[in-house]
Order: sequence, then structure tokens, then C-alpha cells
Amino acid sequence: MSRLFSIFVAFVASFLLIGPAQAEVKVLTSIKPLQLIAAAVQDGVAIPEVLLPPGASPHNYALRPSDVRKVQSVDLLYWIGPDMEGFLPRVLNGRTLPSVAVQDLPGLKLRHFAEDNHSHAEEADEHDHDHRPGSLDAHLWLSPINARVIATKMAADLSTADPDNAARYASNLKAFDERLDALDLRLKKRLAGVEGKPYFVFHEAFDYFEDAYGLKHAGVFSVAAEVQPGAQHVAAMRARLQEVGKTCVFSEPPLRPRLAETLVAGLPVKLAELDALGGYTPATAQGYEQVLEKLGNDLAGCLESL
Repeated sequence: MSRLFSIFVAFVASFLLIGPAQAEVKVLTSIKPLQLIAAAVQDGVAIPEVLLPPGASPHNYALRPSDVRKVQSVDLLYWIGPDMEGFLPRVLNGRTLPSVAVQDLPGLKLRHFAEDNHSHAEEADEHDHDHRPGSLDAHLWLSPINARVIATKMAADLSTADPDNAARYASNLKAFDERLDALDLRLKKRLAGVEGKPYFVFHEAFDYFEDAYGLKHAGVFSVAAEVQPGAQHVAAMRARLQEVGKTCVFSEPPLRPRLAETLVAGLPVKLAELDALGGYTPATAQGYEQVLEKLGNDLAGCLESL
């Protein structure tokens, strides 16, 4: 008994000496790209969680009861904002802990959908209402400049919530910034050879990335994935492709619009994918760079093969 008592006294003394371990700061992001930025900042400390599963649309996701509980309970929550995740504001109204709509952060380089965008001339009637002219283009994470701003905010928030690891967050932020410098150079070199080559997309999601690297899509075939456009619309789209000649048409995983094969049949056009969300990318310190690098490689790879 005396030996057990001695062990107990030693345990209590050690606990009093070092104090209770600080609980891990729980971070939740709405979408994968924000999770990847947070993972770079939290590297070696914790792994942030993400709300949307791979393949889910941030425009119209249906929250489950477990999602709502998670949103209410995490220490820090980051989302793009009401221009992207329209399903979140109602749930966030009942949240008492900090939440950050990153579209409101100072220092971001924001874009808006063009008031007079002729690239939509061939689009179907079921145009995505979230991309109406003049509205904010909320795909802001595809700009490395904006990723730096977001990471800086996350590092500041985490340092306040978890001061014991403040030095680690600062170090991780510096490393992330340096990796983005290197990534920027690689992407500029990779994409230099395809500047000016025409291509088309099914979703106007890539303007931030295009602006950063001197690219521009020739048109947007904005059609709802679940709706088959009429023959007149398909004919107009094909006419636009015939006018351009050899080109690529990019859809986004996991779904390719049903008309894609019909649209390019018999034309010198390649179908390929560009993944703006990187839904299956592991939440590691290098994950964000991997998403942008794959985007650049996939885009350049298709255009170079023409």
C-alpha cells in the first residue's frame, strides 16, 4: 500500500508541476481547400476537419444533424461566405464560438462575375444563379495571394486560442508562404507555353487561377448537370467549338455533364477535368499546393496534347 501511495503522490506532484494539458483546438472548415490551408498552419499540432464530403457541392449542400452539431461545437470555424455556402448562415446564427467568413477578410484580391460576359452566349436557360453578373466570384481560394491572407488569419486565431503553440503556427505560416513562392514559379513555368490557347469550361470556377497565370477560357457552357439542354442549345455550343477548332472542354469531378460526349462528337476537341476543390486530397501541410499544381498540370496537359 505504501508503494502505491508513493506512486500516487509522485503522479499528483508531476501533474501540479506541469499543469493540465491544454485541450486541442478543434478547427472545422466548410470545404476542402480551406481545410488544406488550415492543415498547413496546424501542421504538427492537429488536423483540421472539413464539413463537406468529397463530391458535395458547396452551393447547395444539405446538412445532416451530425453536421449541425459539429458546426455548433468546434472552437474555430472557417467558411467562404454566403456567396458560396448558402446553406450555412441559418445554422451559424445559433453558434456562439468564433466563425470566419473568409470572403470578408481585408487584403483579399476579389473578383466579380462580368456584367457583360460574352463567354456565356451559348449557355442553357438553367444557368447557375449563384454566378449572376456582378455577383462575387467566391472561388477565391484558387488565388495563391488569397491563400496567404487566409493562412495568416488562421495562424493569428490559432495563436490566440492556443498560445502554447503560437511559435509553431508562426513557423508553419512562414513555411507555407515559402512553399507558395516556389509553387508560383513552377506554375508560371508550366503554364507559359499554353497562354492564349482557347479552351472551354462547364463551370465558371477558375477565373482566380487564370488571372494569376495569364490564362482565359474562351467560353462557359453553363448547364445544369441534371438537365439536358435542347437541340438548339447543343447546336449553338457545337458551332462555337467548330469555330475555335482544336481545343479542350473541361468539366469538374465527380460529374461530367451528360451532353459532353454529344457536344464534342466528331470534333477535334478533348474532354478533360479540372478539380477546383481537390476533394480527395489528404489534409497535409502540402495539400493546398497539390491541388493548385494538379490544376495547372491537368490544364496544361490537355492543351499541350492538341
